[in-house]
Amino acid sequence: MAYHTRLVGHPLLYFPRVSSSMDVARREVGKGASEGTAVLAGEQTAGRGRQGRSWLTPQGSIALSVIFRPSLSHLSGVAMLAPLAVVRAVRRATGLETGIKWPNDVLLGGKKLCGVLVESALRGSQVEYAIAGLGVNVDFDPAAWPEIASIATSVSAGLGRPVALGEVLGPLLEELDQLYLSLRAGEPVYQEWQAHLETIGQRVAVRGEGWQEEGLAEGVDPDGSLLLRRADGTLRRLFSGEVLSLRS
Repeated sequence: MAYHTRLVGHPLLYFPRVSSSMDVARREVGKGASEGTAVLAGEQTAGRGRQGRSWLTPQGSIALSVIFRPSLSHLSGVAMLAPLAVVRAVRRATGLETGIKWPNDVLLGGKKLCGVLVESALRGSQVEYAIAGLGVNVDFDPAAWPEIASIATSVSAGLGRPVALGEVLGPLLEELDQLYLSLRAGEPVYQEWQAHLETIGQRVAVRGEGWQEEGLAEGVDPDGSLLLRRADGTLRRLFSGEVLSLRS
């Protein structure tokens, strides 16, 4: 598989079977891995998504984690550029149009195509690292997995034909690279991320730790927070870290 990037995927480390690509990436950070180091897992035995949920990684999925070292002002942009890179890469590779469910799930036909998890560590006001983990369903039949069949899809299911992982992985690395370098140069990714949010304009039920809200998803702020208009007309800003679930 050929790809052309300045930062992301240099190096690209492949592991046939690991607990999760995030675990390996965090270990690589401890070894002093350079920014842009990408970890690709053939199989994950303990993949996880947001809020500690398990993440199933069937054969035919991309399990990728990339190490970034953004400034604090660019940290929220990493969580935006990761799903946006998937949207761009899938369109480039296949022509399929996808959308984003706030904050960073990628949907195809209303079903989940990709989950994104961003973990970061701060030292004072400095970002020590930010790891973007992406699980992209590329080439498998969701109907073969009863536990996810009703909520998940894949690129091959959307196209109706087999799709090689490299068809999506190469463009994905390139789009992650381009978007991150643009972010680092001060160019916003917020507007493009917002333009692909399918959540905006929908009535949603949002649940957090010990609280629940319903209302209209009216918009998002540049920091990525969701603006929820309640029935009484008041507005609440919701941050992704405080939200356990969102249903429309």
